[in-house]
Formats: sequence, C-alpha cells, structure tokens
Amino acid sequence: MSQELDSGVRTASGAKAPPGSSSRLSQFLQQRVLRGRTLLWASLILVPVAVVARLLEMDDVSLFLLSVLALIPLAWIIGEATEQVGEYTGPAIAGLLNATFGNAPELIISLFAVSSGLYEVVRASLVGSVIGNLLLVLGCSLVAGGRGRIGRRSAYSAVGMVALAIVLFGVSSGVTGPIDPSASGTNGIAIAVAVVLFATYCAVTVRSVLQERRRHREEGTEGDPEWSLPRAVVTLGLATVATVAVSEVLTSSIEEFGAAAGLSDMFVAAVIVAIAGNAAEHGGAVVIAARGNVLLAAEIGLQSAAQVATGLIPAVVLLSLVISPLPLVFTPVEFIGMAVATLLPALLFMGGRTTRGHGIALCTAYAGVVAAFFFAVG
Repeated sequence: MSQELDSGVRTASGAKAPPGSSSRLSQFLQQRVLRGRTLLWASLILVPVAVVARLLEMDDVSLFLLSVLALIPLAWIIGEATEQVGEYTGPAIAGLLNATFGNAPELIISLFAVSSGLYEVVRASLVGSVIGNLLLVLGCSLVAGGRGRIGRRSAYSAVGMVALAIVLFGVSSGVTGPIDPSASGTNGIAIAVAVVLFATYCAVTVRSVLQERRRHREEGTEGDPEWSLPRAVVTLGLATVATVAVSEVLTSSIEEFGAAAGLSDMFVAAVIVAIAGNAAEHGGAVVIAARGNVLLAAEIGLQSAAQVATGLIPAVVLLSLVISPLPLVFTPVEFIGMAVATLLPALLFMGGRTTRGHGIALCTAYAGVVAAFFFAVG
C-alpha cells in the first residue's frame, strides 16, 4: 500500500498535475502524514493510562473517553504491523492477515460487549461501521480527492455483498420478530444466515488472495518492508493484547457515559464507538484520496463495509454461541441506515467516475442517518 500512496497526484480534471504543483502538494501531504504518525505513536501512552484509570476506579465518563481515544492509535498500529508482516509473507498471507487483524478492534469490542450482555451495543456498533464506511469514509475521501475513477466491478461486488447481508438480516429479523434489545438467544435461521454470510466472505476473500498472488507472480514485485519481521510480529501481538484491555474498559463504561451525556447506548455505539474503531483506517483513506488515488481510497471504504457485513457480523454471531448467544435482529432505523448507505453509492457510481459533489452527498447522507439514530432512540 505504501507504494500506492506515493503514486502521482492528479488535478481535478484527472490529468497529471504540473511537476511543480505535484511536488509541492506531495511534500505538504508527506509532512502532514509524518506528523500524524508521530502523534499516533505518542498517543499510545493513552493505553496504559486507560488501564490504570480503570484500576483506580476513575469515573466511567472519563474511562469511556480515554478508552475511545486509546483505540485510535491501536487500530492504526495493528494495520501498520499487519502491512509490515505482509511485506515478508507475500500477498496471499498478507491478504488473510489484513482480513483477520484489520477488524480486530471491532471484533474484540463486540465480544466483550456480548459477554457483558450489551447486545444492542454490539449490533449498533457493527451496523454503524458498515454505514460509516459506505457514507462517511467514502464521502470524506471523495471530498479530499475530487474527480477520479473507481473500479465499477469491484465497487458493485462490495455493495452487492452488503445488500445480500441486509436481505438475510431481514429474513432473520422477520422470523425472530421483535425482541427485548437486552435479551439473549438465537435460532436456527439466524445461525444459518451467519454461516451462509461467513462462507460467502471466506470464498470471496480466498478468491481475492489467489488473484493477488497470481498478479504478484506475473509482475515479480518484491516486498519493501520498513520493519524487521520479529518487530512486526511482536508489535501485532502486543497491540492486539492492548486492544483487549482497552475494549474491556470501554464496554464497562459505555452505559454510564451514555446516561451522563443523555445519549442512548445504541447511538453511542453506532456513531462514537464505530468511528473510533475505524478512525486510523478512515484517516488513511482520506490521505490516499488527497494524494490523487481516489480508486484505492474508495476500495478501502467499500471493501471494509463488505468485510464487516459478511464477515465480522456473522463471526460475532457464531462466536457468541459459546459466550452468550447474540440475537441476529435489527431495528427499523438500522435497516434504513444500511439501505441508504448501500443504495446511494450504487447510484452515484453508475458512471464509474467520482466528484466532490458525490462526496458531499455521501457525507450529508451520513449526517442524516446519524440524526435518525439520535431521534429514533432518543
């Protein structure tokens, strides 16, 4: 990905920018990225601070805010370490690592929430991640990148996977019917839906990995790691363990934070927790788009949404069977939010081109969905 980040910057018309302006813009962005990386490394201090604050029994509002902020650098470092490991293992293993560890923060948060009986929080945070990727990440990326093109086949494949998940979620919700949001339990239909979606996710992932490996062999490209392999593996392991600790702090304080802020647990999970769990990845997509690679930035948002809808949500449902079964039932506002997040990009990308106007439309739609969550559960 680092090589793609350094690709040439293009103007709004899609043509190569003049050498002088391209160089100046590239230097400006590189400086901002360097400062951002330095800030992320420094903000890792929030991880032990959050854990110690929990041991000292600090108030839940402070604990929640600390844990949310601590998750941002952890999400970034997991992505960074995974990419570095991939430089040594090749594209096949790298693809599997990215698919597995890229969603580690959300998975860990979800499992802790399940063990605490916060089923509504689990569903809302995962739905919020899907919506955020399709509307907020794509929207901000297009605003930053301006005119560009997207891979229509890949884009509609990702949107189609999310649409399939929504339809199957509807089947599960329709069969189960309205339930108490705090109630546990599941049924055969929900388990079957989770198995079908997870199998679809695995099949698509394996296919993508094989295609990437084939392309890698044809092009004969070599990895260019910045870290040693032991450093990358150890960093990945430590970051995952730290995410477990911070996630426990977050889930233990989310209810008190929501009560103090006058917000429902569902809203906090769907908006604040969902954004925090993906913040580093979201920021990376915007930087990529600003550098002129709108195609790659759009892929990040679209593929992340497809991974959560068809991979992460079914995985949480299946893993919850050994903890406390998570009902695969969603509320009307969650369905509406996912439907808007799926249909709008599909309509905007019909021409295979993107504009800042498209980005503004997506961001506006996200604001509307957030408002719907607020008023629907307020």
